[in-house]
Amino acid sequence: MKTSTLFFAIALILGIKNSAAQVANDSPLFIALKKADSLLFEEGFNTCNYLALEKVLHKDLDFFHDQNGAQNLEQFYKSFTSSICSNPNFKPIRKLVSETLNVFPLKNNGEIYGAVQTGDHIFYIKEPNKKLYATERGRFIHTWILENEQWKVKRIISYEHKPPVKEYGSKFTADYVYPLFDSDKEIERLLEKHKIPSIALGVIKNGKIQQIRAFGNQKRHQAISNHSIYKVASLTKPITAFVVLQLIDQGKWSLDSPVATYYIDDDIRTSKYLNTLTTRHILAHQSGFPNWRYLTDSKQLSFQFEPGTKWQYAGEGFEYLRKAIEKKFQQPFEEIAQKVLFDPIGMHTTHFYWSNAVDENMYAAEHDEYGKPIPYEKYTHANAAANLLTTVEDYSKFLVYVSKGAGLSAALYNEFLKPHAHEKDGIEWGLGMQLLPDLPQHETAVMHTGGDYGTKTIAILFKNSKDGLVLFSNSENGMVLWQKIISEYFGETGAEIVRRNLE
Repeated sequence: MKTSTLFFAIALILGIKNSAAQVANDSPLFIALKKADSLLFEEGFNTCNYLALEKVLHKDLDFFHDQNGAQNLEQFYKSFTSSICSNPNFKPIRKLVSETLNVFPLKNNGEIYGAVQTGDHIFYIKEPNKKLYATERGRFIHTWILENEQWKVKRIISYEHKPPVKEYGSKFTADYVYPLFDSDKEIERLLEKHKIPSIALGVIKNGKIQQIRAFGNQKRHQAISNHSIYKVASLTKPITAFVVLQLIDQGKWSLDSPVATYYIDDDIRTSKYLNTLTTRHILAHQSGFPNWRYLTDSKQLSFQFEPGTKWQYAGEGFEYLRKAIEKKFQQPFEEIAQKVLFDPIGMHTTHFYWSNAVDENMYAAEHDEYGKPIPYEKYTHANAAANLLTTVEDYSKFLVYVSKGAGLSAALYNEFLKPHAHEKDGIEWGLGMQLLPDLPQHETAVMHTGGDYGTKTIAILFKNSKDGLVLFSNSENGMVLWQKIISEYFGETGAEIVRRNLE
């Protein structure tokens, strides 16, 4: 079939779409044709049920495919038998992307004689003892004719076939085809679909905050705002890292001196590695500590390997560093942070723990996977690795500050951006944040994530363009947004960031 013929067919039917009123999703016509689509594909295509196909295929069927040409009814059945249904151990399966389905009635003198049905679908392969896997996605336009009170599809156009979006499991897959930021309604629909109460976004362009957006509710019947406060879990660690880097830059703390000079935990007092541990090791997650001692069998802190010899994520290291700094300066860590970081860059709504300074009315309470609120704990002491309370605007200010060098000397800032530890292929660690080098557009991403039950957060900054993104969600399901939003904002570069983190 000539390409121009297919394009003409698509243009003709799209013209009908633009001139006819779309029917509501709960209308009898929409429901009837959705059932007809199910009969055609769920029963016919997916199970090779020829009787189901005969009920819905018009005797004068025209089938157009943008890669496999045109077919009449006889040719369609022949192809169906020889390819779709030829091997039960390698069976194509079609699934409708339900939110894309639209129906436009065709009328003659006010009477419905047909309808145009449009949508997106994804094709999978089913093999024995294997999980169903996607092979391509595409769009379709079906022209249905009403004959003797039965719906028959007379024209099928299947087009714009392309590889599917990479899937990383249900926790990370939005399963939503529409671009999110074409309209606020699409974002609201996605939140509703995944029972996510809210998201807050900070968009950074060329080292400046371009936009702060918030969608949904921080609590039941209480709308989210740009000033809503989230618990950001491990996004606390980059904040701690830059407080420490400021102290180092001012000559008040050492990157490479033994931390034991100022603090020794009783659990490791006799360890042979006690005087090996440095701030550099801790910030690059090479301390040798477990993530948290309470997760170990002994419930005690210990060196699981010699500091500096390999990478292992450890919240314990950041807490150890906080205690050492407080011991030296005889001052709470949160007061030091206020002086060297929060006040200078205007992070006026950021706190390490709950106090009278935190407006609980602005708190975006955590929610479980079913969209139900979770009782939240009000921590009253600083933790250098977790529990920071902040707004998406404040954290965006922090990323802008980092993009501009954070007021550090060039030498120390370069130490921050230098790989110190290797996590896995494509992911290194600088001093306090992940580094993803050699991305498309010759970029390097500097990033960190945060997650506790009921809250999911992520912050990304690009070294060269100084673009960035902050994303907070008060939902256990918040990670389903990451892949879609990061890929939409940053294209192939965003897709590569997702791939490196999730594969």
